[in-house]
Amino acid sequence: MRVSEFDYHLPDELIAQEPLAERSASRLLHLNRQSKTWVDRSFRELPELLRQDDLLVFNNTRVIPARLFGHRAGLRAQQVSPRNPAAHDFLHGKVEVLLIGPASSSDGDDSAAAMAKSVPLSWNALVHPGKKIGVGEQLHLGEQGELQAEVMARGTFGERTLRFEPVENFWATLERIGHVPLPPYIGRADRAEDRERYQTVFAQERGSVAAPTAGLHFTPAILDQIRQRGIETAEVTLHVGLGTFQPVRTEQVEEHKLHREFYSISAETADRVTRALADGRRVVAVGTTTVRTLEYAAQRGDGRIQAGSGEADLFIYPGYDFRVVGALLTNFHLPKSSLLMLVCALADKDFVLAAYRHAVEERYRFYSYGDCMLVE
Repeated sequence: MRVSEFDYHLPDELIAQEPLAERSASRLLHLNRQSKTWVDRSFRELPELLRQDDLLVFNNTRVIPARLFGHRAGLRAQQVSPRNPAAHDFLHGKVEVLLIGPASSSDGDDSAAAMAKSVPLSWNALVHPGKKIGVGEQLHLGEQGELQAEVMARGTFGERTLRFEPVENFWATLERIGHVPLPPYIGRADRAEDRERYQTVFAQERGSVAAPTAGLHFTPAILDQIRQRGIETAEVTLHVGLGTFQPVRTEQVEEHKLHREFYSISAETADRVTRALADGRRVVAVGTTTVRTLEYAAQRGDGRIQAGSGEADLFIYPGYDFRVVGALLTNFHLPKSSLLMLVCALADKDFVLAAYRHAVEERYRFYSYGDCMLVE
């Protein structure tokens, strides 16, 4: 398949720049895979749309303030003439860092093990301006240089491996100086209210650099309604990183490779999913990250969901045989993205793209702070 087959036209004004005043006020496009029909609804109808014997699975990851601003020390910068008044700014220029997940550390820990620790010091990151930041360069992040890091290795497309100097409380410092990593299609700076709004109400496990956006619509009241109907719920953890939002740069879908992302499944969740599948009940995933976590675990366990953690890199596109997930709540995704391909794998590609065109015509709000769809 060609990546161009997953394209669609989206007017810029339909990209949601702000969250709604109330989380649950979003619209919901309800897709039926069997009848190839859809219905325009409200997200608040979700509790009644779910079956009473469904198992609803959430991703409980928590977004960290992963966007950092600072300057470089200029240790590895190419020297410029002292007669040039811009020399100082060039050598000690501003930098922007987006942490995308813990990296392998010097003591041999892989990123999954590092994420389980309270203070991972080695991180993979996107650095701008990438071409000017070489190995050995030191970065001073925060207005007062509260965090300092050395560039240990270079990757592709601006990726770097950073090693942070130990501080008394890394997470508290990051919370103080870091910014909410809003996606680039939100054309504004982050604000204080984004710290709460770009986070699900059930977020627990710290580690994501982007929100699992399908979960942003839920409120405590909606969750109560779901439980009052007797619908069982469970949680997994997948820390959203580059694997989720990286662009597909190949022409052929099958040639694309996802970055690995840390996941964890508890014994309780593994048991609930196993029982639901054994009873013939439907597993409903809240978000594409939940889908990939469950399906990767099933693939790894030869069809069985087992408790454990690791790094998932499962790329789901049309032709994939789902072992666990029977329905999906998800936001609208970027054209030609791996997330859109996953939705097209669960439902027919032409049907999904037709539904997207309908959403555009009906002025749905797209992407992270936008509306959602239920595919069943």
